Amino acid sequence: MHLFRSSSYEIRLEGEGGSLPRIQGIRWTPLLDTESSLDYGHSLTQASSDRIWRAGKLLYIHLTSTRPGLIRDHKHHLRHHRQCCSGRELVDWLLSTGLALQTRSQAIGICQVLVDGGVLTHVKQEWHFQDKDTQFYRFAELELSPDPGAGLRDAEELLEALAFLAQLGPDALLTMALRKPPSQRTEDELELIFEELLHIKAVAHLSRSVKRELASVLMFESHQRAGTVLFSQGDKGTSWYIIWKGSVNVVTHGKGLVATLHEGDDFGQLALVNDAPRAATIILREDNCHFLRVDKQDFNRILKDVEANTMRLKEHGKVVLVLQKNLQGGSNQPATARSSRYLVMAGTPEKILEHLLEFMRLDGTLYDPVDTLLGDFLLTYTVFMPTSQLCRALLHHFCAEPMEGSEQDKATYSLHKRRKILRLVSQWVLLYGRLLQGDRSTTALLQNLADLASRDPRLGGMVQEPAQERRRPRALENGDGSVSPQPKAQSSVTWLGSQEEAILSSTCALRAQDKVPYEIYRADHSCLVTVLPINASVRDVLRSLAPRLGRDGEHILVKVNSAGDKVGLQLDAVGVFTALGLNERLFAVSMEELSSLTPHPEQLGPQVGSSETLNLISSKDLASHLTDYDWNLFKSIHQVEMLHYITRPPKFHDVTTANLERVMRRFNELQYWVATELCLCNEVGRRAQLLRKFIKLAAHLKEQKNLNSFFAVMFGVSNTAVSRLARTWEKLPHKIRKLHAVLERMLDPSWNHRVYRLAVAKLSPPIIPFVPLLLKDMTFIHEGNHTLAENLINFEKMHMMAKTLRVLQRCRGHAHAPLSPLRTRSQHRSEDPKAVRMSTCSEQSLSVRSPVSTWAYLQHLRAIDSQKELLRLSRDLEP
Repeated sequence: MHLFRSSSYEIRLEGEGGSLPRIQGIRWTPLLDTESSLDYGHSLTQASSDRIWRAGKLLYIHLTSTRPGLIRDHKHHLRHHRQCCSGRELVDWLLSTGLALQTRSQAIGICQVLVDGGVLTHVKQEWHFQDKDTQFYRFAELELSPDPGAGLRDAEELLEALAFLAQLGPDALLTMALRKPPSQRTEDELELIFEELLHIKAVAHLSRSVKRELASVLMFESHQRAGTVLFSQGDKGTSWYIIWKGSVNVVTHGKGLVATLHEGDDFGQLALVNDAPRAATIILREDNCHFLRVDKQDFNRILKDVEANTMRLKEHGKVVLVLQKNLQGGSNQPATARSSRYLVMAGTPEKILEHLLEFMRLDGTLYDPVDTLLGDFLLTYTVFMPTSQLCRALLHHFCAEPMEGSEQDKATYSLHKRRKILRLVSQWVLLYGRLLQGDRSTTALLQNLADLASRDPRLGGMVQEPAQERRRPRALENGDGSVSPQPKAQSSVTWLGSQEEAILSSTCALRAQDKVPYEIYRADHSCLVTVLPINASVRDVLRSLAPRLGRDGEHILVKVNSAGDKVGLQLDAVGVFTALGLNERLFAVSMEELSSLTPHPEQLGPQVGSSETLNLISSKDLASHLTDYDWNLFKSIHQVEMLHYITRPPKFHDVTTANLERVMRRFNELQYWVATELCLCNEVGRRAQLLRKFIKLAAHLKEQKNLNSFFAVMFGVSNTAVSRLARTWEKLPHKIRKLHAVLERMLDPSWNHRVYRLAVAKLSPPIIPFVPLLLKDMTFIHEGNHTLAENLINFEKMHMMAKTLRVLQRCRGHAHAPLSPLRTRSQHRSEDPKAVRMSTCSEQSLSVRSPVSTWAYLQHLRAIDSQKELLRLSRDLEP
């Protein structure tokens, strides 16, 4: 029977009624199914072990058939080793086979997996694989020996086995590095451990320098049996533990079980800090638990080292700035990057800005790979500093004169500082663009700076730089990535661009001041339409509808989903229309009508699928249109949107998260559309053809580097309602099932989506990344680190958030206008909504020769978002 992991990637949103949703966490959540016929009790560990043995056997057969002389007797240091090969010979052979292995590290990782799985053993039983001529390894020949006449069924089987081993390789190398004594770890292994620590919750609050120190001292410790006591209450504290895999119970005398800790949690630190006995007993909750351990001596040394490399600046007896020596930089950096020798860890907003102005370079940019302070500050300042405060501080620094030194020195210093301020402001304007246009304090600052600079001929040219850069026919570095055609030359200096430039920019990006039609339903399901700005408040919506709602009682605005759940929206909530989730609607009702309110029939989703329509579009063309559409949505996201969505800083004029919410809604729409179409296809043969098309669609999306839609389609195919359709899966050709298995590896959430992250790191932009994972990373950083620490801004947190935000910039490619990941296309004109609805019912309108109709169809996908309803349909198809 065909069994697939049945999971759905849920974006869990939580917030007060009417407020913009705040992401609380993104988790890989199994969807419950009451089908008794499905057996999910199979041990994944055992299945993985069996697959490693199978893959090792295929590799051994290929080795003995292509290089029979590789396994032979060896003599080393007067000792004979029978029927083995050296580590270097094995790695060389893997790289010479032409089996898609590109690096030596990949081949070493595969060998380490085989050693961990017992397929390959060292002649002296050492546990880590070494790529050396003097280290010898044997295959477990008795178990691996092929049956008489047995051989490879086809080359694809070997490639699939090798791909599976390669997938496990990075984890095996990381585990091997952690098992090594710290003094024997290489620079590459230390970097590998450091990268792992960046994604572990227990150390999220620690600085990067501390994480690097931890990478050099962490020890690996594993225990096989549940019930093992790691240490007991009252024992002397000797180590700090981080749970890398598994879970433990925390038990105390008198109270019994007080807590359960899981992967990413830590314990044992309190006893080391206070030099006190253990306060609780730790008992393994499950088999095969892995821990990262820091011993007391190393723990204390790291604390001392951190303190020794930390500089605290005080004013009036209070710390105002905390700097830490950059141990990764130092003398190896060029003189132009000397400001990076100290990293800003914390400080007051004013002192952080003052330090930035003191050390930034005149050619500093937002995306400087060495000195990131300027970019970190501009990307995140709204979290800890109102724009009005920033404007006042910049103007003060621009006008301030130094108190000491000769007149020439003071003049030189002032000129240099003013040039830096103008450079900072130019980068600020390039990042935020027209988001600053409606802010009075910003407009006043820019006008003042322009007036002041115009009086000094040495500064006049710098003021014109932003306007000149904005007039170049290229995409802005910051926001929607759209191309602004060159407007007519302007006679006066402008920082923010004219209304003409705003009109010429992308029509896809939504801005806070843009007016959109709000569809508001009444209790009788009639629809009222009012045109309002995107950031209109609930109060504004109700006020605009008041003449049509009548005077029969006070009305409230309610959000209703397809299940009939109702959420009353607060009057001050803004952006509620664009924040609606899949199949959610807004209703304006009186309190008397609230109890009898039901969802609109359209919210329940379609009753008939469109498989006949989809049959007229090839999977490749479908992927191409999806990629073009998704690229327009993705490039419209301003980097600051993600920050505001997660942190919800004080209101920043003209910032909306509508573009990000639109991408998230599209992700959910796409995955439920896939599941809906399959569950509404009644005939098993046609359903298998449709499933085959969706799997091929996912493969094309991956090839086109549209990873967001790739994940959505794969999650739709892996939905419980689809994965339980055994007869449908059985009708798939063997080649398609193997393709699905290969694609499914990218979905593996273990080790913080390591498979996906490694794959993306190898891709060149432009890329449409897996956006929900970016949101998860931002949430992890925000919730795992305090913004304020001892009344100082935790700037290390700002640095981590800015690094995640820069992923958007990297995925969009260069500063120049990015092309579609597939190819350049002409803009598709939008159609009349009625024509769009008609086209979805017409087979001929969506032929391969009608890309406009295909485009219209993909813009208006219909889906059932009720898992309960999808399962009911699935059981009707295959009881």
